[in-house]
Formats: sequence, C-alpha cells, structure tokens
Amino acid sequence: MSIGGFKNREIVVDLSKGTVGYREINEELAKKYVGGRGLGVKYLLDNGPQVEAFSDENMLCLMTGPVTGSRSSMSGRLCMVTKSPLTGTVTDSHMGGWTAARLKWAGIDNVIFTGKSDKPTYLYIENGQGELRDASDVWGLGTRATVKTMQDRYGKEDLSVMCIGQAGENLIRFAGFINENDRAAGRGGTGAVAGYKNLKAVVIKAAQKGNMPKPAQEEEYKQANQKALKAIMEGGLTAPKKGGLSVYGTNVLTSIINEVGALPTMNSKYTHWDEAEGHSGETVNATLLVADNTCHACPVACKKEVEVKEGKYKTRVESFEYESGWALGANCGLGDAAPISFMINMCNEYGFDTIELGNTLSCMMEAYERGLTEEKVDWGDADRMIELTEMLVFRRGIGDVLAEGTTRAAKHFGDENLAMCVKGQAIPAYDPRGIQGIGLGYATSNRGACHLRGYTVASEIAGIPMPTDRLKPEGKGELLKVFQDLLAFSDSMNICKFSSFSENAENYAEQYATMTGLPVTADDVMKIGERIYNLERHYNNLAGFDKREDDYLPKRFTEEPGTGNSAGQLSRMDIMLDEYYQVRGWVDGVVPENKLKELGIS
Repeated sequence: MSIGGFKNREIVVDLSKGTVGYREINEELAKKYVGGRGLGVKYLLDNGPQVEAFSDENMLCLMTGPVTGSRSSMSGRLCMVTKSPLTGTVTDSHMGGWTAARLKWAGIDNVIFTGKSDKPTYLYIENGQGELRDASDVWGLGTRATVKTMQDRYGKEDLSVMCIGQAGENLIRFAGFINENDRAAGRGGTGAVAGYKNLKAVVIKAAQKGNMPKPAQEEEYKQANQKALKAIMEGGLTAPKKGGLSVYGTNVLTSIINEVGALPTMNSKYTHWDEAEGHSGETVNATLLVADNTCHACPVACKKEVEVKEGKYKTRVESFEYESGWALGANCGLGDAAPISFMINMCNEYGFDTIELGNTLSCMMEAYERGLTEEKVDWGDADRMIELTEMLVFRRGIGDVLAEGTTRAAKHFGDENLAMCVKGQAIPAYDPRGIQGIGLGYATSNRGACHLRGYTVASEIAGIPMPTDRLKPEGKGELLKVFQDLLAFSDSMNICKFSSFSENAENYAEQYATMTGLPVTADDVMKIGERIYNLERHYNNLAGFDKREDDYLPKRFTEEPGTGNSAGQLSRMDIMLDEYYQVRGWVDGVVPENKLKELGIS
C-alpha cells in the first residue's frame, strides 16, 4: 500500500466459525473514504443494508484513520460502525482515550467482526496478531471488573481494554462500549450488537515506542502538525487552561445554553430552567472536580473527573459531560450534581448511553404525570431514577420496556409524541426552538438525532467560524451541510471533533496530505466529506429511510413554543429542510442516481 499512515492490516473475525484472519486495505477505497467512519460505512454498505441489527450477518467494525495514534493533536479516536439496533440506520460511535492509538501501535488499522460466537469470547491483540479467547469468567461482570481482570491477566502497562457491561449482554438497545479510561462509544447500540454476538471485549497490548504511524512526508507533516497545534493552543475554546472547553470541559455549555433559552427541560416541555445551575460546569468544578484527564496527543484536557465524597451518592466518575449532566439533570427535572454523577457512574459501569437513558426516563416521567402509566416516577426523583436504571439494565418489570429506548417506550405508554427522537434516537442537549440549525441537524443526521453530525451550535452560539443568528431559519441548510461534510472527513481521518473549534479544512488537508502522501486540498476535504455523508444517506435509503418524514422533528418542537429567552419560538423545519435538500441535491431525503455518480459512490 502506497498511502502513508496505515499499517495496511485488518483483522477479520468470524465469530460463528471462531476464525481470525487478516487482509490488506483496498487502496482505492481508502483514497475515496479515508478510513474511520467513511471506510467503515463503505464496508457496511457492501455487507448489505437490509441485514438485521441483531443477526449473525451484521458487521461490527472497529476503525482507525491514517493519523490515529500519531503526533497529530487529538488523534486518539476509535470509530465503531454497525447497523443500529436502536434505529435501524447505519451508526458510528466514537471513543477517546488510548484504545485507538494502541490498536494502531499494535500494527492493526481495523477489526471487522461478523457472525455470533456460541460462547462468551474476547479478542486479544498484540504484535499484529489477534486471538479469540474465552470470556466466560468475565461474562456477567461490569466494565470496571472486566477491565481489572484483563489488567491483572496481561499487566496494566501498555494495555487498553474496551468492553461491554451487563447492558450489552442483556441487549439493551442503547448499550455501548467502555474502555479503561471510562471513555465510551455510547450512542447507537454498538454494545448491544456485541452482546448479541457474545463478544465481551477487545484487549490490546502495545507500546507507543517505534510504532507510531509513519508520515509519507516527514518534515512537511511536522510543519502541518505544528500549525494545527498552534491553532488549538490559541483557540478561544481549546486553549489549555484558558479556553472554556479546557477549563470546564463540555459542561461549560450548561449555563450558556440555558441562558439563551435552548436547554431542553423536563422532556423538552421548557427551554429554560432556573435550577440548571446545580449541574453547571461552574458548580461542578467548584464542588466536585478532582482531576483533569486527557486522551492521546490532546493538550485540551476537556475531561473533568469528579468525586462525591460522602452520602448515599458517594462515587467517583471519570468525566461529568454536558450531555450526560443535562440528560439526567434538567431533562429529568433534577438539579443536583451528586446523584447525576452517581448515575453517570452507573452508565459507565453497566455500559450504556447516558443521553438515551435520560430521555427514556423523562419520557416515562411525563407519561406518569399525564396518567399514562401507573409506574410512579416524579420529576427530579433521583432515587427512583436509580432504581429504574437498575431495573432497565436487568430487564426487570417496567425496565424491560425502558431497555428498548425512548421511542419504543413512548409507544408502550400510548403516545409516540412523548419521544423526543428522530429515526428512533433521542435528542441531545440543545433545544431546536432556541437554536434553529441544530434542529435541522437532528432531523437530517444519518444516525438519528445527533449534534455531532453537524455542530451548528459552534456558529449559532459561539460564532465559530462565523456568527449566525440562532433564531433565523434561512441559510441554515447551507451552514449545516458545511459542518456535516467537514466533520464526516474529520471522523474518517479520525481526529477529535473538538479540533474543529480551532482547526479548519486547510489544517485537516495539510495533516492528511503530508501523512498519506496524497495531494489533498481544503476543497478536496469538503468533497470527500460530502461523499461520505451521501454514502451514509444512501445506506439508509436502501434500509428503508426514504421519506421526508424520516427527516423531521417531534411535534413538540414545531408546535409548542419555547420559554425563557426563546419564548414563543418554534422550530422552522419546513423552511430549513427545503433549503437543505436543495443544497444537498436530494429529493425528499433520497440521494438520486446523478448525485451518486457525481460523487463516485457505487
């Protein structure tokens, strides 16, 4: 393989047969889809969009990119791609820490799982080789106990362990993977797919020394990397110990988003909450913060480790994130960071998505408030939330319903409008009535409601790369496309999305081109990103998502006005969606043949 940055080695595991094989990476596909998210989706498309998520045929792809594990800042991301059991769409979920870097240092770019093992198993990787080993002794354990078992077995040094907990084993539809740093590939149900396949963990033993990806153009790469690092170090949000993301972590957003009237509160009945300060970044830093941790090659250190030192919510958890704090906080009418920290820790221990959990619980809270269920749970009742979470993980009683996710729970309670979801996945922590572009982003995200496909909040709230009016629908279709295409590329190069607060397409192009040796410009970055985003959409079209209504928000956002500083506002979906389809060249959400040909998608 002539492209720099790759080890040119994939592990291909057939769990049904118990075999581990190896293959080189198709160079032409790597040029078209880069790696990470893009290449993983291509593998999934070729595998067939009609496969069932819970089936032997479904693929689970662990993907790195050409700069993963390198000196490029924020290059420690692992991408997991599969068909989601929560949504039925293609999904990709990303994990930080050192797992991805160690996979690359072990001489492996990607790991592809198919089939289903007849007994619990895990994959051990070292020195470019993989071996399936018996996981019977850790099946039934939580993520922390599983990690410790592997560390005792293989030594803690130079080891990464990514595993599922009981949530994945019990096929909770929003289960994810957790690694030794409590970094999660949380959304979309990747852990449930692994649970179906009886895959407990992937364990990687590898040191950095001598194993970093080799740039095709060493000196030019060094210069490109230094330029990108300078942008991060001087960024208003990313500057170490100065920028808001570095000082407060992602939870810097709670007070900001609440102030503008875009904090979804009590299942999005309101867009502002007076008690949100109880779990804001400022409050958490002042009362619970114990450590600032970071991932491979990252100077930002956005992770904020917190500890509740006494009382019934005593716990220590690796990071109190904005999304998690909101989902289990304002979204459920709970303004106390201590029990929220406790529940975040539960999610990490059992291995599932905090965002979907919080939305499912708030859906049930509203159902109870309206008399649609006799299962009692009041707004802000932390102890009942904890009890329901335990029931959910082990599918006991009403927990068996909640384990299916927000959309299916709402149907059980008799009103689908209780679910703040798109394509079956629950919304994150930005209300579409107060930030118009992000609502369009939720609606057109290929993996269901998601802020990370196209983070227009950067422009609409932070003014990055330029300010736009958060309440104005016009122009948001074009703005969103730019964000979606740029982030599709960065997810495929596999660099942290937070880099986009300081870096741009030119920075990405320079790092990618000098690492791979391919002559790529900023315009090429955007075109490749467009190809990847359309590839995902094409997959979804073939999987049955081929109608305009698949790209729409729940009625609450288009019919019930916001509150606070977004009082009276509604999401103006039709204006934005018409513009977006025109800019994309799609027909009611479907990628036409001429667009597929234009982008070279086959």
